[in-house]
Amino acid sequence: MKNKIFKIFTTIDEENLAYHLMDDSIIIDKRRESLAMKYNYNKSKLKYMEQIHSNIIEIVTEEINLYKCDGLITNLPNTPLLVVVADCIPILFWDTIKNVIGVVHAGRNGTYQAISSNMVKLMINKFHCHPSDIQVTMGPSIQHCCYEVSEELAEITKNNFGKDVVNGRFINLQLINEKQLLKCEIPQKNITISKVCTKCSNKNYFSYRKDPKCGRFSGIIMLRND
Repeated sequence: MKNKIFKIFTTIDEENLAYHLMDDSIIIDKRRESLAMKYNYNKSKLKYMEQIHSNIIEIVTEEINLYKCDGLITNLPNTPLLVVVADCIPILFWDTIKNVIGVVHAGRNGTYQAISSNMVKLMINKFHCHPSDIQVTMGPSIQHCCYEVSEELAEITKNNFGKDVVNGRFINLQLINEKQLLKCEIPQKNITISKVCTKCSNKNYFSYRKDPKCGRFSGIIMLRND
């Protein structure tokens, strides 16, 4: 039986959804509860992360809700997975043939450590997915127009990932992740990349580069069979 894929990227309208910022945890609980009611899922089943800018991905179980990592993967139905960001790339993965979903927090460190590739390899090796069945969406994030780094880091990036991902001191994290996915044999047509830049687009998303005191929006994905 195929499950329906539920997936969203929240906006500033849903306010900050991250526990590690200054908002009281009770306030975050209420916001997450409101989000669950709005989109009709069970908040008690929500799986989320203490994100550590790594390439670590954890396989979700029913017993644990909070994981110390930067990626989650599951085939459990009605079990939403959440990632929080404010410039880093929120990436959603799904396969409706094998009923498998994943989320990734692809910041610079995670991207350089090939976290997207790690997710695909887990989907293939642990859940027997085929690359041609895996769909990937990269949500709103800081784009190459605004992601400026030091000259040294730009040179390191160019040497490791190619000249096409660097323009002066500006780097393209989306393209690096896309190249990693293509190397894992994910078809180009299966990869969707938001063109919304969280820093300069003036769209309704938080941006740490624009305001270091900002909140975090989220990407959520779930296998829905209710």
